[in-house]
Order: sequence, then structure tokens, then C-alpha cells
Amino acid sequence: MKFHIAICDDEQGQIEYLKRTVQKWAAKREYCCDISAFSRAEAFLFEYSENDAYDILLLDIEMGKMNGVELARAVREKNRHIQIVFITGYPDFMAEGFEVSALHYLLKPVGEEKLFSVLDRAVQNLGDTPRYVTLPVGKGMRRIAEREIRYAESDGHYILLHIKEETLRMRMTIPELEKELGDAFFRSSRSFVVGFFYVARITKSSVFLDDGTELPLGRGLYQTIYQKWMEYFKGNGYV
Repeated sequence: MKFHIAICDDEQGQIEYLKRTVQKWAAKREYCCDISAFSRAEAFLFEYSENDAYDILLLDIEMGKMNGVELARAVREKNRHIQIVFITGYPDFMAEGFEVSALHYLLKPVGEEKLFSVLDRAVQNLGDTPRYVTLPVGKGMRRIAEREIRYAESDGHYILLHIKEETLRMRMTIPELEKELGDAFFRSSRSFVVGFFYVARITKSSVFLDDGTELPLGRGLYQTIYQKWMEYFKGNGYV
């Protein structure tokens, strides 16, 4: 499972500590994490306007011109699912934290186990909400719900992404796309990534989707993919 985590704090030492702690948490939980760090609220907001695919935001409050509460309000206007955790040395802003539906309010210095616990809660909450990926489409970026993605296929230096209502062409590779997607997808062959949810049947040479689409299955992958398919549906309460 992959998560995009942002750290926003104007103290470089605190940023480095949080990065190390998040990396340690991810390693223990066997998660894959992309961690981005920002020393100013304005810098994060600029990045967020272009790419809002963050799952968790670890946010200081006292920062320069724009403080963490103001940033959280701006983020909430665009994304109700991101898990916001305030990390600060000042206990005076707890009421504002409730206003922006913050997950938790941690006082510095932050203990490792306490942060682990809060991150676990964030992941649990994210499991109850749709996951999104932000991908390069045309000249910009587009936020797409993972559940909408049926499959993707390689097309030279591009990918054709087949979602529910349309097919999108984007400049990236299949391995690059795999890194962005969660565990609801699998690589059926060198050129295809498929969403488990839309699989109707698997044979030793093909994957059949619920609309009749037939995709190739690489030699020797049948047992592994079939088992993962069953585990996916059992884990999500479908069987």
C-alpha cells in the first residue's frame, strides 16, 4: 500500500526528525511512502494547487506569514479526505483544529510511538474513503479515483488508461504507473496493469474483465495472480 505524506514545518530539524520517524513507521508496517517536505505554508499550497494527491499532512502551526491553521482551511476547501495532523509547540490552537477536522493535535516534542499510533489511525480512516491518484493527462494533471480505473496498457512512450467512461492517454511507463497505484491492481503482463475489482475470470493465459475484455496473462503467473485476486475479494468482504 502506498501513501503520499507531506510535512510542513519551518524548523529543518523537526522536518528531518519527522521524515525519519515516518520512514521507520512505514518500514515496520510494510507500507510504501512518498514523503515531501515544505518549510513554508505557501510553498505547500503552491504544490497542492498542482498536485492534491496527498493522503496525510503533518502540519506545524506557527509558520511565517501563513500559519498552519490557515493552510489547513485552504486544503479542506479542496479535499475532505486528507488526514491533517497538527504538530506544534503551542497548545492554544486546538479549537481551530476542530474547525478543519484535524485528525489529531500533537505537542512537540513528538514521541515515536505516539506518532506511529496517529499514523495508524490516519491509514484506518483512509481505508474508509476513496483513494485517488493524480496523473499527467494532456498538458496538466488529473485527479482520478482508483476505483474508476479498469486497466492500463502500454502504447509506446505512453499509456492508455481505461477508466469507466473514457480512455486517457498519458506520457508515463507501466512501472511508473504501478508505483502510483495501490494494492487493488496487478501486473498481468509486461504491458498491462489491471484493477482486481473488474476481473470476472482468470485462466492460465488470459484475464477477462466484467465487460468481456480479454487481456493477456504472463506465462507462469496464473497461480500467484489468482491467489491475490481471491485475497483481494476476501479482504474487502466480497466473498
